[in-house]
Amino acid sequence: MGPITIQRVYDHQPAEGAVFLVDRMWPRGVRKDDLRLDGWLRDAAPSKELRQWFGHRAERFAEFADRYRAELDAGREALRPLLDAATEGPVTLLYSAKDTEHNQAVVLRDYLLDRSG
Repeated sequence: MGPITIQRVYDHQPAEGAVFLVDRMWPRGVRKDDLRLDGWLRDAAPSKELRQWFGHRAERFAEFADRYRAELDAGREALRPLLDAATEGPVTLLYSAKDTEHNQAVVLRDYLLDRSG
């Protein structure tokens, strides 16, 4: 499996390999033509209910991560494009959250890396 990096969509620089947006909603203020994406994986993002419960509260992050991993376990087919791309080379996951340490891309990256090794 190639390296999996995460970048905030608003700070996104050209990346090597495949680039996927992993938010359920399109990022505010970003035009679709402005991003070079290999895919927008809405179904790999946390459910609306989980996202609303989390509310980007850092104190809820550990439980959010557990619940999100359970959602990922239940919907593994949504990860197929990421897994396929990662076997070919590097992958970048784009997200729009302001918090760079407590967001779904961090959990998703770690989830993918845990399952690859």
